[in-house]
Amino acid sequence: MKGTFYGIGVGPGDPELLTMKAVKAIQKVDIIIAPKTEKKDGSVALDIARPYLKENVRIVYQVFPMVKGFAADDAAWKKNKEEILGFLAEGKNVAFLTLGDAMFFSTYIYVFRLLEKEDINIETIPGIPAFVAMGSHLGWPIVEGDDVLSVIPATAGVDKIEKTLAVSDNVVLMKVYKNFPEVAAILEKNNMLDHAVMVSRCGLPDEERIDDIRARKDQPVNYLSTILARRTPEK
Repeated sequence: MKGTFYGIGVGPGDPELLTMKAVKAIQKVDIIIAPKTEKKDGSVALDIARPYLKENVRIVYQVFPMVKGFAADDAAWKKNKEEILGFLAEGKNVAFLTLGDAMFFSTYIYVFRLLEKEDINIETIPGIPAFVAMGSHLGWPIVEGDDVLSVIPATAGVDKIEKTLAVSDNVVLMKVYKNFPEVAAILEKNNMLDHAVMVSRCGLPDEERIDDIRARKDQPVNYLSTILARRTPEK
């Protein structure tokens, strides 16, 4: 009998924010897949889940190239897929850990698409996205009443970001590490910078909150950084 493949969102950083369902799945699997990039050792997702790992679980690190999709060079993805299918064929239960939510800007989505047409059991367990944790942690209502909320990857084109901000009352800006100065400028242009906050590495021991984004706009920011912003009321 084949094993089950679990995609588990481990939340933004605080191990106590994992759901009970996630913890139960982590504690019963035989193999943990810990995603990592070519440039860095270790796995943040694994570190978050570590308090719940059973003693004899096998940890397998898989490298996933940081590319948009994988059509151009899918060799690494195919290798990882075959390794996972091999474990499942042996009857092993396998968990793939991912930051935040498994179906929200996650590497797991690509893995899921590679595996969903195979004859295997897949169970995806949701997790808390960083911006949701930020709202609760900071006492910052993310959206209320008739407000329109937009979640924007800062890697999108400037024109696309501008058009989205124009019809939004509140925004979540993710992936701001690549073009932080440009993002700050766009928020200022759209009267949102004075009511904005950025958190880097939310829920992790070295979490940092930045309230004055304008003063920090020319400094590099961590990869795990998210901005919450709302439109400043007209005076």
